[in-house]
Amino acid sequence: MSLATPSVFLNRLSTLHSHLRAAELTALLVTQPANISYLSGLRASAGMLLVSLDGESLIVDSRYGAVARNLYEEGALPKTMRVVIVGSSYEETVCDSLRSLGPTRLGIESDHITLGRYRWLERSLSGSEVTLGPTSGLVERIRLTKDEHEIAVLRQAGSRVSQVMSEMLSELRVGKSEREVAADIEWAVRHAGCEGLAFDTIVASGPNTAMPHARPSARRLRAGDLVLLDFGGVYEGYCVDMTRMASLGQPGVTADEWHRAVRQSHAAALMAIKPGARGSEVDASARAVLDRLGLGRAFVHGTGHGLGIEVHEAPRIGKRRAGTDPEDVQLEPGMVLTIEPGVYFPGTGGVRLEDDVVVTDTGYELLTNAPLELAVVK
Repeated sequence: MSLATPSVFLNRLSTLHSHLRAAELTALLVTQPANISYLSGLRASAGMLLVSLDGESLIVDSRYGAVARNLYEEGALPKTMRVVIVGSSYEETVCDSLRSLGPTRLGIESDHITLGRYRWLERSLSGSEVTLGPTSGLVERIRLTKDEHEIAVLRQAGSRVSQVMSEMLSELRVGKSEREVAADIEWAVRHAGCEGLAFDTIVASGPNTAMPHARPSARRLRAGDLVLLDFGGVYEGYCVDMTRMASLGQPGVTADEWHRAVRQSHAAALMAIKPGARGSEVDASARAVLDRLGLGRAFVHGTGHGLGIEVHEAPRIGKRRAGTDPEDVQLEPGMVLTIEPGVYFPGTGGVRLEDDVVVTDTGYELLTNAPLELAVVK
């Protein structure tokens, strides 16, 4: 899968320009790495992107200068975007670029800049024609809905990670440690064509499956264990994330009941996905199934989350949290999210099932497709 074309980035920048005008801004200093990647294609741990209505400056230090220049020379960057190499510091370079713009109302990504850096910019630009203003979520709101390029990449990522999941479930063996299984998963994800893991792999066995975010331990898999595998891969800069369950030998009645209940909850959440539905409504559909089966209190987290360049993005698929959720997002075609109900019983065990979907005009499309059945490993 090739990088997005300059026209893709131009479309994203054009949409951002519309958001800037609506916010009465003439420029935005983008400092969040995922947002920089989304608007330029540069994937780096440091850098800034100064977006104005007249053009863009991709500001990088010498570690990423060659990468940024290669993007420019290969025609991967929009013609409106120039590469600027940091001089004495990022802050000084940004200020120099801003002063050249003339009168500017500059938005700052307040969720992604330190107070110290903000105050430094404020002092340095004092007396200039630049005024600063905090913003929140300008680029993230555009990232909510994936374009055709992103969905194509996510389909590839989902297919590759699904194949790895099927292989890993079949290769579980009594005597292997959780850490050994996690190492096997990382090798397989990379071997499948992914550049790496989307997050630290979760391998939990026996009573450890009762911890939603268990870390792989030295515990060795035993006959009769439930085993939870939750992992993801990054492909061409985009993340996928899935969870499946296995039983080492025939599962007990209780484990089988948990799994069937979570599978019903998973199905109910999928059926609730459609344009116009709210994240809280999808969550309520999943939760209602477990409530009816007497397992509601064991479902201790939200039903899902958005994903894309980052493994955790908007929209949030969960209960509305008064005072902290500014809005209960309505689903739209092109949004990509996880569905991951689970039940957990401390000291005993738990079950979670997770898939990734893209919202379509009529419902949803699965991006991950490993079998949902409880894998029984002899």
